[in-house]
Amino acid sequence: MRREASVLHLDLDAFFAAVEQRDKPSLRGRPVVVGGTGGRGVVATASYEARAYGARSAMSTAEARRRCPPGTAFLGGRFGAYRRTSDVVMELLRELSPLVEPVSIDEAYVDLAAGPGHDLSVDGVTALARRLKERIAAATGGVTGSVGIGSSKLMAKIASDLDKPDGLVVVAPGTELDVLHPLPVTRLGGVGPATAERLRQVGVATVAHLAAKSLPDLVALAGRAHGTGLYQLARAEDERPVVAEREAKSVSQESTFERDLTDVAELNRLIDAMAGRVGSRLRGSALSGRTVTLKLRRYDFTTITRSQTLPQPTDDPRQVASIARRLLAEAGTGGGLRLLGVGVSGLSQYAQGDLFAGEDTAPEEGGDDVVEGPAEPEPPPDRRWWPGQDVVHDELGPGWVWGRGLGRVTVRFEGPRTPPGPVRTLAADDPALHPGDPPDWRPATMEP
Repeated sequence: MRREASVLHLDLDAFFAAVEQRDKPSLRGRPVVVGGTGGRGVVATASYEARAYGARSAMSTAEARRRCPPGTAFLGGRFGAYRRTSDVVMELLRELSPLVEPVSIDEAYVDLAAGPGHDLSVDGVTALARRLKERIAAATGGVTGSVGIGSSKLMAKIASDLDKPDGLVVVAPGTELDVLHPLPVTRLGGVGPATAERLRQVGVATVAHLAAKSLPDLVALAGRAHGTGLYQLARAEDERPVVAEREAKSVSQESTFERDLTDVAELNRLIDAMAGRVGSRLRGSALSGRTVTLKLRRYDFTTITRSQTLPQPTDDPRQVASIARRLLAEAGTGGGLRLLGVGVSGLSQYAQGDLFAGEDTAPEEGGDDVVEGPAEPEPPPDRRWWPGQDVVHDELGPGWVWGRGLGRVTVRFEGPRTPPGPVRTLAADDPALHPGDPPDWRPATMEP
């Protein structure tokens, strides 16, 4: 345990939805749900206005539609826009310390003790965090983040979640257990639904209840590694360092379909495309892997995985595709598939495959291990557009897709620097309508 509160955790608030509301002024203050927009979609992020109606991450989009009122915006993700905003935030964090550990696109730890002469008193880090939050809001066009600071990663992360959104909590050294013990045990990392249910059955509802259990009891309940970890966390014992570079464990690509797919030839074509993207990302990172995994979700929502481990690592998309095709043949497609994914794990900086094989696909933008999106080839004209997509019209200018269907596409023409804009319905194959780039949210004085 550190003697001062010098670990900072930043969690951007409802990040994807916040970026959408920033770039789409007509959505500010309204419920927004970002994720898969089809019948099989899953919510990635819900704005706080949508959360008030019960929408939340990992919920099916269909359930979120049932809960949210008419007029709620259901949008597909714009990962380019999110990545650009995240990069701005991460650079601000790196000005505080060379030790910044991104956990995801919207979350990171910072080791303030490694920074340039920060005042690490409670008052000092509180003032630092206030300045950081102001700078983030100014640099991102109003996106907010919640900051927690404590003597360990555990306490910093717990603190950042205590006063969301736009919160700031500093856990003073020596008060860790006072903060931790009243909380539900589910607030500890690693306590998922299954573990929580086992703990409930033995009378454990809070972290204080967990701390009252002996180490042998927890090992018997959850296994040696997990039980020992729970025992330590319940006592605020966490010596994990902030690591600037996190080693990737896997690279994968998956797609959720709007209709169940059964055609093996079509699924094999999708496997080839996914393997190509996975191979490109491996080579772009100078990585290779030994284990190829195929992920399937069947018509009844049963999810299964099949894997094969190679004697030597590879980054060859042809070899990855060949193995994934064989795994699909073994698993079968009975009843139809809702989701298909291809991944490579067991990564290293070495490849045994053909070092001179040609690249069939370009590396994909973004750094998320899993990218979800429509994957069916040759869509009809109205399927070329998806809700939330940035577009530009030769005469009407830039805007975004509000809806589509029946050969038409509805576009709202506005941007982060404009007032709410007009809505126009166009033919889906209008030659004047084109995909656009994410808009620039910065004031003109901040442009390069």
